[in-house]
Amino acid sequence: MTDIAIFLMDLGGGGAERVMINLAQGFVEHQLSVDLVLVQPQGPYLSQLPAGINLIKLNSSRLMLSLPKLVQYLQRKQPKILLSALEDTNFIALLARKIAGVSTKVGVTVHNNLSRESQNATQLKRRLTPTLVRWLYPAADYIIGVSKGVSDNLIELGLPAEKIQSIYNPIVTSELLVKLQESVEHPWFASGQPPVILGVGRLNPQKDFATLIRAFAQVRKQQQARLMILGEGSELAHLQGLVQDLNLTEDVAFAGFVNNPYAYMAASTVLVLSSAWEGFGNVLVEAMVAGTPVISTDCESGPAEILAQGKYGKLVPVADSQAMAEAILATLTKPANPEPLKQRAMEFSLENSVNQYLRILQMD
Repeated sequence: MTDIAIFLMDLGGGGAERVMINLAQGFVEHQLSVDLVLVQPQGPYLSQLPAGINLIKLNSSRLMLSLPKLVQYLQRKQPKILLSALEDTNFIALLARKIAGVSTKVGVTVHNNLSRESQNATQLKRRLTPTLVRWLYPAADYIIGVSKGVSDNLIELGLPAEKIQSIYNPIVTSELLVKLQESVEHPWFASGQPPVILGVGRLNPQKDFATLIRAFAQVRKQQQARLMILGEGSELAHLQGLVQDLNLTEDVAFAGFVNNPYAYMAASTVLVLSSAWEGFGNVLVEAMVAGTPVISTDCESGPAEILAQGKYGKLVPVADSQAMAEAILATLTKPANPEPLKQRAMEFSLENSVNQYLRILQMD
Protein backbone atom coordinates (compact mmCIF):
# COMPACT_ATOMS: atom_id res chain seq x y z
CA MET A 1 0.00 0.00 0.00
CA THR A 2 1.30 3.45 -0.95
CA ASP A 3 1.79 5.80 2.00
CA ILE A 4 1.13 9.12 0.25
CA ALA A 5 -0.18 9.88 -3.23
CA ILE A 6 0.20 13.44 -4.53
CA PHE A 7 -2.32 14.42 -7.22
CA LEU A 8 -1.60 17.27 -9.65
CA MET A 9 -2.71 18.37 -13.10
CA ASP A 10 0.87 18.52 -14.39
CA LEU A 11 4.28 19.85 -13.45
CA GLY A 12 3.94 23.35 -14.87
CA GLY A 13 6.43 25.87 -13.63
CA GLY A 14 4.33 27.36 -10.83
CA GLY A 15 5.04 27.70 -7.13
CA ALA A 16 2.44 25.15 -6.01
CA GLU A 17 3.92 22.47 -8.26
CA ARG A 18 7.42 23.20 -6.94
CA VAL A 19 6.14 22.94 -3.37
CA MET A 20 4.49 19.58 -3.98
CA ILE A 21 7.65 18.16 -5.57
CA ASN A 22 9.62 19.32 -2.52
CA LEU A 23 7.10 17.64 -0.21
CA ALA A 24 7.32 14.42 -2.21
CA GLN A 25 11.09 14.49 -1.85
CA GLY A 26 10.79 15.08 1.90
CA PHE A 27 8.35 12.20 2.35
CA VAL A 28 10.69 9.84 0.45
CA GLU A 29 13.58 10.94 2.67
CA HIS A 30 11.43 9.86 5.64
CA GLN A 31 11.22 6.36 4.12
CA LEU A 32 7.60 6.72 2.96
CA SER A 33 6.38 5.34 -0.36
CA VAL A 34 5.16 8.17 -2.61
CA ASP A 35 3.15 8.10 -5.84
CA LEU A 36 3.02 11.28 -7.91
CA VAL A 37 -0.24 11.06 -9.88
CA LEU A 38 -0.35 13.41 -12.88
CA VAL A 39 -3.30 14.05 -15.18
CA GLN A 40 -0.79 15.07 -17.86
CA PRO A 41 2.87 14.01 -17.46
CA GLN A 42 4.30 17.26 -18.77
CA GLY A 43 5.84 20.52 -17.63
CA PRO A 44 9.33 21.89 -16.95
CA TYR A 45 9.59 20.28 -13.51
CA LEU A 46 9.11 16.77 -14.92
CA SER A 47 12.83 16.46 -15.59
CA GLN A 48 13.61 17.53 -12.01
CA LEU A 49 11.74 14.77 -10.16
CA PRO A 50 13.76 13.46 -7.20
CA ALA A 51 14.69 9.77 -7.12
CA GLY A 52 12.36 7.40 -5.29
CA ILE A 53 9.07 8.91 -6.44
CA ASN A 54 6.76 6.58 -8.36
CA LEU A 55 5.25 8.48 -11.31
CA ILE A 56 1.64 7.55 -12.21
CA LYS A 57 0.51 8.91 -15.60
CA LEU A 58 -3.27 9.22 -16.07
CA ASN A 59 -2.75 10.64 -19.58
CA SER A 60 -6.07 12.50 -19.76
CA SER A 61 -6.62 15.49 -22.02
CA ARG A 62 -8.60 17.37 -19.36
CA LEU A 63 -8.77 17.28 -15.58
CA MET A 64 -12.44 16.23 -15.45
CA LEU A 65 -11.75 13.35 -17.86
CA SER A 66 -9.14 11.99 -15.42
CA LEU A 67 -11.80 11.25 -12.78
CA PRO A 68 -12.49 7.60 -13.80
CA LYS A 69 -8.77 6.85 -13.99
CA LEU A 70 -8.14 8.44 -10.58
CA VAL A 71 -11.00 6.36 -9.14
CA GLN A 72 -9.42 3.21 -10.60
CA TYR A 73 -6.03 4.20 -9.19
CA LEU A 74 -7.51 4.71 -5.69
CA GLN A 75 -9.31 1.36 -5.80
CA ARG A 76 -6.19 -0.43 -7.02
CA LYS A 77 -3.49 1.16 -4.82
CA GLN A 78 -5.59 2.45 -1.89
CA PRO A 79 -2.97 4.94 -0.64
CA LYS A 80 -3.20 5.92 3.00
CA ILE A 81 -3.24 9.62 2.10
CA LEU A 82 -4.18 11.46 -1.09
CA LEU A 83 -2.70 14.96 -1.06
CA SER A 84 -3.65 17.49 -3.72
CA ALA A 85 -3.02 21.14 -4.52
CA LEU A 86 -5.01 23.92 -6.20
CA GLU A 87 -8.78 24.09 -6.18
CA ASP A 88 -9.80 22.28 -9.40
CA THR A 89 -7.53 19.35 -8.54
CA ASN A 90 -8.70 19.35 -4.93
CA PHE A 91 -12.34 19.07 -6.08
CA ILE A 92 -11.55 16.07 -8.31
CA ALA A 93 -9.56 14.38 -5.53
CA LEU A 94 -12.50 14.63 -3.13
CA LEU A 95 -14.98 13.42 -5.75
CA ALA A 96 -12.76 10.48 -6.74
CA ARG A 97 -12.36 9.31 -3.16
CA LYS A 98 -16.15 9.39 -2.67
CA ILE A 99 -16.82 7.40 -5.86
CA ALA A 100 -14.00 4.92 -5.17
CA GLY A 101 -15.41 4.11 -1.75
CA VAL A 102 -11.94 3.60 -0.25
CA SER A 103 -10.58 4.42 3.20
CA THR A 104 -7.92 6.77 1.78
CA LYS A 105 -7.80 10.07 3.65
CA VAL A 106 -7.74 13.23 1.55
CA GLY A 107 -5.74 16.34 2.34
CA VAL A 108 -6.36 19.46 0.24
CA THR A 109 -3.73 22.19 0.21
CA VAL A 110 -4.77 25.80 -0.46
CA HIS A 111 -2.14 28.10 -1.96
CA ASN A 112 -4.01 31.38 -2.38
CA ASN A 113 -6.36 33.78 -0.67
CA LEU A 114 -9.50 32.46 -2.35
CA SER A 115 -11.63 35.53 -1.64
CA ARG A 116 -9.14 37.85 -3.30
CA GLU A 117 -8.63 35.42 -6.18
CA SER A 118 -12.37 35.21 -6.89
CA GLN A 119 -12.83 38.99 -6.64
CA ASN A 120 -10.20 39.50 -9.33
CA ALA A 121 -11.28 36.58 -11.53
CA THR A 122 -12.69 36.91 -15.03
CA GLN A 123 -13.65 33.23 -15.37
CA LEU A 124 -17.02 32.22 -13.92
CA LYS A 125 -15.61 29.08 -12.28
CA ARG A 126 -13.02 31.17 -10.42
CA ARG A 127 -15.76 33.49 -9.18
CA LEU A 128 -17.66 30.44 -7.94
CA THR A 129 -14.63 28.91 -6.21
CA PRO A 130 -15.48 30.15 -2.67
CA THR A 131 -18.98 28.66 -2.97
CA LEU A 132 -17.65 25.32 -4.24
CA VAL A 133 -15.05 25.30 -1.47
CA ARG A 134 -17.77 25.80 1.15
CA TRP A 135 -19.69 22.84 -0.29
CA LEU A 136 -16.85 20.41 -0.97
CA TYR A 137 -13.94 21.01 1.41
CA PRO A 138 -15.75 19.90 4.60
CA ALA A 139 -15.50 16.37 3.14
CA ALA A 140 -11.70 16.57 3.28
CA ASP A 141 -9.91 14.96 6.21
CA TYR A 142 -7.29 17.69 6.26
CA ILE A 143 -7.42 21.27 4.94
CA ILE A 144 -3.99 22.89 4.85
CA GLY A 145 -3.40 26.58 4.18
CA VAL A 146 0.11 27.66 3.18
CA SER A 147 -0.02 30.67 5.50
CA LYS A 148 -2.04 31.86 8.45
CA GLY A 149 -3.69 34.43 6.20
CA VAL A 150 -4.87 31.73 3.79
CA SER A 151 -6.23 29.63 6.67
CA ASP A 152 -8.00 32.63 8.20
CA ASN A 153 -9.66 33.30 4.86
CA LEU A 154 -10.90 29.71 4.68
CA ILE A 155 -12.49 30.13 8.12
CA GLU A 156 -14.08 33.39 6.91
CA LEU A 157 -15.56 31.42 4.01
CA GLY A 158 -17.32 29.19 6.53
CA LEU A 159 -15.11 26.12 6.65
CA PRO A 160 -14.76 24.27 9.99
CA ALA A 161 -11.81 25.78 11.86
CA GLU A 162 -11.00 22.47 13.57
CA LYS A 163 -10.12 20.91 10.19
CA ILE A 164 -7.83 23.71 9.05
CA GLN A 165 -4.08 23.75 9.65
CA SER A 166 -1.44 26.26 8.53
CA ILE A 167 1.88 24.91 7.25
CA TYR A 168 4.37 27.18 5.54
CA ASN A 169 5.73 26.00 2.20
CA PRO A 170 8.89 23.86 2.13
CA ILE A 171 11.22 26.18 0.25
CA VAL A 172 14.79 25.67 1.43
CA THR A 173 16.15 22.34 0.24
CA SER A 174 19.69 21.01 -0.14
CA GLU A 175 19.16 21.21 -3.92
CA LEU A 176 18.24 24.91 -3.72
CA LEU A 177 21.35 25.68 -1.66
CA VAL A 178 23.51 24.03 -4.33
CA LYS A 179 21.76 25.84 -7.19
CA LEU A 180 22.30 29.20 -5.50
CA GLN A 181 26.04 28.72 -6.04
CA GLU A 182 25.79 28.32 -9.82
CA SER A 183 26.90 31.20 -12.02
CA VAL A 184 24.58 33.14 -14.33
CA GLU A 185 25.77 33.45 -17.91
CA HIS A 186 24.24 36.82 -18.68
CA PRO A 187 26.18 40.04 -19.39
CA TRP A 188 24.06 42.05 -16.94
CA PHE A 189 25.59 40.14 -14.05
CA ALA A 190 29.22 40.76 -15.03
CA SER A 191 31.44 42.73 -12.67
CA GLY A 192 30.97 46.50 -12.83
CA GLN A 193 27.47 46.39 -14.35
CA PRO A 194 24.53 48.42 -12.94
CA PRO A 195 22.41 46.81 -10.21
CA VAL A 196 19.79 44.30 -11.37
CA ILE A 197 16.27 44.37 -9.92
CA LEU A 198 14.60 40.96 -10.27
CA GLY A 199 10.97 39.87 -10.56
CA VAL A 200 10.01 36.17 -10.71
CA GLY A 201 6.62 34.59 -11.38
CA ARG A 202 3.90 33.84 -13.89
CA LEU A 203 3.15 36.74 -16.21
CA ASN A 204 -0.48 37.09 -15.16
CA PRO A 205 -2.64 39.76 -13.47
CA GLN A 206 -2.05 38.34 -9.97
CA LYS A 207 1.69 39.05 -10.12
CA ASP A 208 1.09 42.65 -11.31
CA PHE A 209 4.43 43.09 -13.04
CA ALA A 210 3.03 46.25 -14.64
CA THR A 211 3.37 48.04 -11.30
CA LEU A 212 6.96 46.81 -10.99
CA ILE A 213 7.77 48.11 -14.47
CA ARG A 214 6.25 51.50 -13.68
CA ALA A 215 8.21 51.61 -10.41
CA PHE A 216 11.38 50.76 -12.29
CA ALA A 217 10.73 53.64 -14.71
CA GLN A 218 10.78 56.00 -11.71
CA VAL A 219 13.94 54.38 -10.34
CA ARG A 220 15.69 54.85 -13.72
CA LYS A 221 15.04 58.59 -13.57
CA GLN A 222 17.23 58.76 -10.47
CA GLN A 223 19.90 56.12 -11.01
CA GLN A 224 21.20 53.57 -13.47
CA ALA A 225 19.73 50.10 -12.97
CA ARG A 226 18.21 47.19 -14.88
CA LEU A 227 15.09 45.08 -14.45
CA MET A 228 14.93 41.38 -15.28
CA ILE A 229 11.70 39.37 -15.10
CA LEU A 230 11.72 35.56 -15.08
CA GLY A 231 8.58 33.66 -16.02
CA GLU A 232 6.06 32.96 -18.76
CA GLY A 233 2.41 33.83 -19.13
CA SER A 234 -0.46 35.46 -20.94
CA GLU A 235 0.58 39.05 -20.16
CA LEU A 236 3.97 38.97 -21.90
CA ALA A 237 2.90 41.02 -24.92
CA HIS A 238 1.09 43.58 -22.74
CA LEU A 239 4.12 43.97 -20.47
CA GLN A 240 6.49 44.27 -23.42
CA GLY A 241 4.24 47.00 -24.82
CA LEU A 242 4.38 48.86 -21.50
CA VAL A 243 8.17 48.66 -21.51
CA GLN A 244 8.23 50.17 -25.01
CA ASP A 245 5.80 52.93 -24.04
CA LEU A 246 8.05 53.88 -21.12
CA ASN A 247 11.21 53.80 -23.30
CA LEU A 248 12.81 51.10 -21.16
CA THR A 249 13.61 48.48 -23.80
CA GLU A 250 17.38 48.69 -23.23
CA ASP A 251 17.05 48.16 -19.50
CA VAL A 252 14.27 45.57 -19.10
CA ALA A 253 14.66 41.90 -20.03
CA PHE A 254 12.04 39.13 -20.09
CA ALA A 255 14.07 35.94 -19.68
CA GLY A 256 11.15 33.46 -19.72
CA PHE A 257 11.20 30.25 -17.69
CA VAL A 258 14.70 29.34 -16.47
CA ASN A 259 15.67 26.02 -14.91
CA ASN A 260 17.63 27.70 -12.14
CA PRO A 261 16.02 30.99 -11.06
CA TYR A 262 17.87 30.76 -7.71
CA ALA A 263 21.21 31.63 -9.30
CA TYR A 264 19.60 34.77 -10.74
CA MET A 265 18.27 35.62 -7.26
CA ALA A 266 21.73 35.25 -5.74
CA ALA A 267 23.27 37.44 -8.46
CA SER A 268 20.65 40.21 -8.30
CA THR A 269 20.81 43.31 -6.12
CA VAL A 270 17.20 43.14 -4.96
CA LEU A 271 14.14 40.96 -5.60
CA VAL A 272 10.70 42.56 -5.78
CA LEU A 273 7.39 40.72 -5.34
CA SER A 274 4.74 42.99 -6.88
CA SER A 275 1.69 40.73 -6.52
CA ALA A 276 -1.86 41.99 -6.07
CA TRP A 277 -2.51 38.99 -3.83
CA GLU A 278 -0.51 35.96 -2.64
CA GLY A 279 -1.02 32.87 -0.55
CA PHE A 280 2.61 32.61 0.49
CA GLY A 281 5.34 34.16 -1.67
CA ASN A 282 7.93 31.44 -2.35
CA VAL A 283 10.31 33.76 -4.21
CA LEU A 284 10.83 35.91 -1.12
CA VAL A 285 12.26 32.98 0.83
CA GLU A 286 14.29 31.77 -2.16
CA ALA A 287 15.96 35.18 -2.49
CA MET A 288 16.42 35.65 1.25
CA VAL A 289 18.29 32.37 1.65
CA ALA A 290 20.80 33.78 -0.84
CA GLY A 291 21.09 36.91 1.30
CA THR A 292 19.48 39.04 -1.40
CA PRO A 293 17.34 41.94 -0.09
CA VAL A 294 13.62 41.69 -0.85
CA ILE A 295 10.69 44.06 -1.24
CA SER A 296 7.06 42.96 -1.37
CA THR A 297 3.60 44.35 -1.70
CA ASP A 298 1.63 44.00 1.52
CA CYS A 299 -0.86 41.82 -0.33
CA GLU A 300 -2.40 39.87 2.56
CA SER A 301 -1.49 36.37 3.64
CA GLY A 302 2.06 35.12 3.17
CA PRO A 303 4.45 37.96 2.33
CA ALA A 304 3.85 39.98 5.49
CA GLU A 305 4.20 36.77 7.53
CA ILE A 306 7.46 35.82 5.79
CA LEU A 307 8.88 39.32 6.31
CA ALA A 308 7.58 39.54 9.91
CA GLN A 309 5.54 42.65 9.05
CA GLY A 310 8.52 44.40 7.46
CA LYS A 311 11.38 43.30 9.72
CA TYR A 312 13.13 41.35 6.95
CA GLY A 313 12.17 43.44 3.93
CA LYS A 314 10.16 46.49 2.97
CA LEU A 315 6.40 46.14 2.51
CA VAL A 316 4.62 48.56 0.17
CA PRO A 317 0.93 49.03 -0.73
CA VAL A 318 -0.50 47.00 -3.59
CA ALA A 319 -0.40 48.70 -7.04
CA ASP A 320 1.53 51.72 -5.68
CA SER A 321 4.41 52.21 -8.11
CA GLN A 322 5.62 55.37 -6.32
CA ALA A 323 5.98 53.59 -2.96
CA MET A 324 7.62 50.62 -4.69
CA ALA A 325 10.12 52.87 -6.45
CA GLU A 326 11.00 54.59 -3.16
CA ALA A 327 11.51 51.19 -1.48
CA ILE A 328 13.76 50.03 -4.34
CA LEU A 329 15.85 53.19 -4.23
CA ALA A 330 16.20 52.98 -0.45
CA THR A 331 17.27 49.33 -0.69
CA LEU A 332 19.79 50.04 -3.47
CA THR A 333 21.24 52.83 -1.34
CA LYS A 334 21.36 50.79 1.87
CA PRO A 335 21.01 47.02 1.32
CA ALA A 336 19.88 44.82 4.20
CA ASN A 337 22.40 42.75 6.17
CA PRO A 338 22.29 39.34 4.43
CA GLU A 339 22.84 37.17 7.53
CA PRO A 340 19.47 37.83 9.25
CA LEU A 341 17.75 37.23 5.89
CA LYS A 342 19.47 33.85 5.53
CA GLN A 343 18.61 32.85 9.09
CA ARG A 344 14.96 33.82 8.62
CA ALA A 345 14.75 31.90 5.35
CA MET A 346 15.95 28.69 7.03
CA GLU A 347 12.74 28.69 9.09
CA PHE A 348 10.98 27.71 5.84
CA SER A 349 13.04 24.57 5.31
CA LEU A 350 11.86 21.31 3.79
CA GLU A 351 12.51 19.48 7.05
CA ASN A 352 10.39 21.89 9.13
CA SER A 353 7.49 21.68 6.70
CA VAL A 354 7.60 17.91 6.20
CA ASN A 355 7.70 17.29 9.95
CA GLN A 356 4.52 19.35 10.34
CA TYR A 357 2.80 17.51 7.49
CA LEU A 358 3.73 14.13 8.95
CA ARG A 359 2.39 15.12 12.35
CA ILE A 360 -0.91 16.44 10.97
CA LEU A 361 -1.31 13.47 8.60
CA GLN A 362 -0.49 11.17 11.53
CA MET A 363 2.38 9.58 9.60
CA ASP A 364 5.19 10.42 12.06
